[in-house]
Amino acid sequence: MKNVFLFLFFCSSFLGYTQEIKKQLLTKKELKNWYHKDLTSDTIPGISLDRMYAQLLHNKTGEEVIVAVIDTKLDIHHEDIKQQIWVNTDEIPDNNIDDDKNGYIDDVNGWDFLSNPNGKHVKYQHIEAVRVVRKYNSMFEGKSLETISSDQKKAFVLFGKAKEAMQSYIKEEKDFITYANDWLGSYPNAKKSLKTIFPKEDYNVSQLDSVINNTRKDSLTQSYLTMIKTAIERDLTPEIFKKYRDQTEEQLKTMLNIDFNEREIIGDNPEDISDIAYGNNQVFGDVPFQHSIAVTGVLAATRNNNVGINGVCNTIKIMPVVMVASGDEFDKDIAVAIRYAVDNGAKIINMSWGKGFSLHQDWVQDAIRYAAKKDVILIHAAGNDATNIDINDHYPKDHINNKEIVDNYIVVGASSYTLDKKILANFSNYGKKNVDVFAPGNKMYTTDINNTYDFSRGTSISTPIVSGIAALIRSYYPDLKAAEVKQILMDSGTSYDIDVEIKRKDGNKSLVPFSELSKSGKVVNAYNALLMAEQMSKK
Repeated sequence: MKNVFLFLFFCSSFLGYTQEIKKQLLTKKELKNWYHKDLTSDTIPGISLDRMYAQLLHNKTGEEVIVAVIDTKLDIHHEDIKQQIWVNTDEIPDNNIDDDKNGYIDDVNGWDFLSNPNGKHVKYQHIEAVRVVRKYNSMFEGKSLETISSDQKKAFVLFGKAKEAMQSYIKEEKDFITYANDWLGSYPNAKKSLKTIFPKEDYNVSQLDSVINNTRKDSLTQSYLTMIKTAIERDLTPEIFKKYRDQTEEQLKTMLNIDFNEREIIGDNPEDISDIAYGNNQVFGDVPFQHSIAVTGVLAATRNNNVGINGVCNTIKIMPVVMVASGDEFDKDIAVAIRYAVDNGAKIINMSWGKGFSLHQDWVQDAIRYAAKKDVILIHAAGNDATNIDINDHYPKDHINNKEIVDNYIVVGASSYTLDKKILANFSNYGKKNVDVFAPGNKMYTTDINNTYDFSRGTSISTPIVSGIAALIRSYYPDLKAAEVKQILMDSGTSYDIDVEIKRKDGNKSLVPFSELSKSGKVVNAYNALLMAEQMSKK
């Protein structure tokens, strides 16, 4: 391995860049593909993808790699990803027969575990904290730790944490509804007030600033001016507030309502992991939480087709496996979805979601082990709570009692595009033990539904960056095992000698080295990864 490091040191971008090279402000054009750029040639802390394609893969042909995107329903007809969708050639479409005998009828493009045979689809499901409270409420409500038997204390503590989390979520949702209603009530008055100052309503942010600075600070007029200014800056409209208010009200009735029957549509037994024959084959459709499309675009949008964007890897076939809705994923669905993806040929599984509680983590970890035995890589988002997941649980986990159970599981945090204390995306989770590596995840231009494109952010968008590089390695160096690919991704990243700002448990902020926020201390680098893969490959 030392020879590989020396080779990278001399032949690729040096892994120890400091803050000497900075590019703080990017143009709109640069923002649209900043994460493909190279620190050396572009002074942008991307993943050196453009450099990798230009210098390392010219005139090379890779093998096709199936990547399962376990997520929401996917717009598989989008102009920039439709060519990359997996097709199960062992299945005859729409004949209502399980031709390949895999247990799923007509799964030509994947499977949806949140639907029923009649085509009805789950849009909202509980957060896991509600499931925990529902399970233990009759057993523990009104009791204290002193009255609980020793074998029940672990469950009692879990119940207490879940109840506190559930109540906190409910309060946040109700507070937002109140805020939205107040905003909607004030907005017409604010617009009316500004019309007396700008009769033609042709103001911009700088003009509003000028008036704000010359208006009494505690006046109602200044409050209205500030409100409209903020609305312009953040693209807020009454329609947006109404949309999110209505969605929040629906979430209170469903996701946070302990009496909501979240499995009524599906009809399976959620407490029976052997009951796996549920769902249907329609992996696309209209759902309130359109997430998979952004993930898939970053990962595999068709490259160099003069349409939209370029994904990380063009030799990918995307296998959509649906088990994410508004709310938290069922552990049963996670486990069954992983096994479906493995059994149907996926070599990489992208998991851009997570949760703070888990009732059946053993089921999920059994599935993770199964994937490891089949040499499949699982890549999981670290989460967007700006917290240390060495301290605060984030599931699924590849650890039991702080010991890794597999070597095929990668947890990804989000980095940003400025070489300063903000290189850690301000929403990203981190953890020296539980986060493996970082990848770009802020201001990411990607696909959206109905042949559109938009900016997105989150560790859920960082994750397909890593999945894409893993797919490149498996495509061009297929002899490398899952554990070797993981090690390459961690060892070949770019190190940044930068202190970043994080919020402590007491609410105060402090500066810590970026290198201390993950196991590798690095941001993935496609150029370096392919160099290292070539050195390690037996081809």
